[in-house]
Amino acid sequence: MEQLLSLLNGNLGQQLTAGISKQTGASEAETQSVVSTALPALLGALQNNASNSQGAQGILQAIGSKHDGSILENISGFLGSNDTSDGNGILKHVLGNKQGALELGIAKKTGVSSGTVSKILAMLAPIVMGYLGKQSRSNNVSDGNGLNDLLGGLLGGQSGSNVLGGLLDQNGDGKLGMDDVGGLLGGFFGKK
Repeated sequence: MEQLLSLLNGNLGQQLTAGISKQTGASEAETQSVVSTALPALLGALQNNASNSQGAQGILQAIGSKHDGSILENISGFLGSNDTSDGNGILKHVLGNKQGALELGIAKKTGVSSGTVSKILAMLAPIVMGYLGKQSRSNNVSDGNGLNDLLGGLLGGQSGSNVLGGLLDQNGDGKLGMDDVGGLLGGFFGKK
C-alpha cells in the first residue's frame, strides 16, 4: 500500500490527479482525497476476487493482456480520452452490486458527490489494473497464490475480505447503512 501511495505522491500521481480533476471538474484536493480513499477498497475487492481460482484466473488473464501496465506510460492520453467504459466494466466485475455502496461511502468520507466519485473510480480502475499488471510481471506472478501475495503486499497485509466485509457491514447488523460505511472509512482510512 505504501508503495502505491508513494507512487501517487510522485510525478505519476500528480499527472493522474490533474488529469482526473480536469475530466471530472473536481478540485485536485478532492480528486486526491477520493483516489487515496478508493485505492485500498479497489485493491481489497481485487484480492477478494483473487481468493478463488476462477476470479484469480480472470484477473491474471486481464493483466496478462489488456491491463499489462502500458497505460502507465501514457496516463495523460488515457485520461484525455474521457472513455470510462473500460473502467466501468472493471468496477462492475470487481465490485458487483457493492459498487454503489462503495461510492456512497467514499462520498461521505471525502465530501465529494457520489456522481463525481463514480467518475473518478471509472478512471482509476484501469490504472489500478495496469499497475497490478506491471507489478505482476516484475514479480513473475503466474498463479492465484502469487496474485494474492502481490495484492496482500500492496494492501500492507490487510485482507481484502476484511476491507470489504467491514465496509459493507460495519456494525454487524447484516445490512448496509451509512453508519456502516462511514464508520469503516473513518476508521480504516484515517485521514484524507
